[in-house]
Amino acid sequence: MPKLKTRKSAAKRVKRTGSGKYLHWRRGRRHIMQKKNAKRRRRLRQVAEVKSTELNRIKACLPYGLD
Repeated sequence: MPKLKTRKSAAKRVKRTGSGKYLHWRRGRRHIMQKKNAKRRRRLRQVAEVKSTELNRIKACLPYGLD
């Protein structure tokens, strides 16, 4: 059986912590920032944990984990 390929787009979007959790960066920070209030812009700076509903999909995209 051939090796499974890693989905590079998913690998670039998430990061695995030492405890095994997956973190992602928040979307919506590229442009049109002027109409977003300061509290919202601050929250967008923080990383967030990948939700449990999305975790199986992320793990399927990364068959060998993140190296």
